Amino acid sequence: MTGIGHGRLLLVTGAAGVLGTAICRRIAADGHRVLMMDIDAEGLRTRAGLVGEPARPVVADVGDLAAVERACRSIRDAHGHVDTLVNNAGLLTGSGTEETSPDEWRRLMAVNLDGAFHLARALLPGMRERGFGRVVNVCSMAMKTGGLTAGTAYVASKGGLGALTFALARETAAHGITVNAVAPAYVRTPMVTEQLTHDQRQALLRRIPVGRFCEPEEVAELVAFLVSTHAGFITGEVIDINGGLHMD
Repeated sequence: MTGIGHGRLLLVTGAAGVLGTAICRRIAADGHRVLMMDIDAEGLRTRAGLVGEPARPVVADVGDLAAVERACRSIRDAHGHVDTLVNNAGLLTGSGTEETSPDEWRRLMAVNLDGAFHLARALLPGMRERGFGRVVNVCSMAMKTGGLTAGTAYVASKGGLGALTFALARETAAHGITVNAVAPAYVRTPMVTEQLTHDQRQALLRRIPVGRFCEPEEVAELVAFLVSTHAGFITGEVIDINGGLHMD
């Protein structure tokens, strides 16, 4: 047990993905309710079934402001106030600057950055009112390195998410709210297993000091700690989890 406590309500975005599901399962194991948000309705139902009784699916596109606002109203009506937000939803592109279309740029920013802002804007007032809250943003090592294999829009969106983490942490610290981020690199999800070639994966493994890719459950453990009561004196941090690939 990480001391998260019972009776809390958490919202995790990108929950139909491998990493999102791992986060939800780890948090649900500590005995509280988990709202799993994703645009993939069918995948979300399947993943919610894997998490079990504490989980409830919420179908919404975090890149659509109107959809986010509708979802937050429905959540408040059906479940009450969310006290913990994990912004995990994200899109990846490998396109360089000249290959990135305006539509691709805008969509990545909408999902990877705007969604996190709009959800925080909607949910922070309730956290502030109760004097307790947790926000964890899933960033990326790419924001620190310029992207080894990630594209320009992805890197920029994750850099913006890191800066948003600092701003929100500064703004809310006096209200019992912590805002932190995790910066994983090459988690063993479809982003690695399907969007990188065999040669790219082997080249990366040779560069990662621990000699393997990160497991989703390892990121989930870090998130579980950050949303727990044990992490109440940690805010405004971007914590690396990259096997030593980037050290600062």
